[in-house]
Amino acid sequence: MAKRNELYKCAECGNIVEVLVGGECGVGKMEHVVENTTDAATEKHVPVVEKIEGGYRVTVGEVEHPMTEAHSILWIELVTNNNEVLRKYLEPTDRPVAEFKTDATEVYAREYCNLHGLWRSK
Repeated sequence: MAKRNELYKCAECGNIVEVLVGGECGVGKMEHVVENTTDAATEKHVPVVEKIEGGYRVTVGEVEHPMTEAHSILWIELVTNNNEVLRKYLEPTDRPVAEFKTDATEVYAREYCNLHGLWRSK
């Protein structure tokens, strides 16, 4: 059963979908994208969440993730305790950083690397 906010990727075409409303039917032949939380490569993928005035700043990696055409972060998102999803899409020329305005007190971040998949903050 697919659940809200889960991601699925098509192995044939590369499309990625996010479940908005879960159900018994699932998402057919798409593969569930599982969140990683530990990075052995000097912590370049795990999102780091920092409280700032009016919200949060998310940086991808303790050491900023490289951003090139061949290897980059596609998006960063912040998920709040009331199931609000705030997302910023990135280009290879951007820094892997996003700021989100919210008064939520409990949050976690996720990001998607075009080579290494989905990562979640600790």
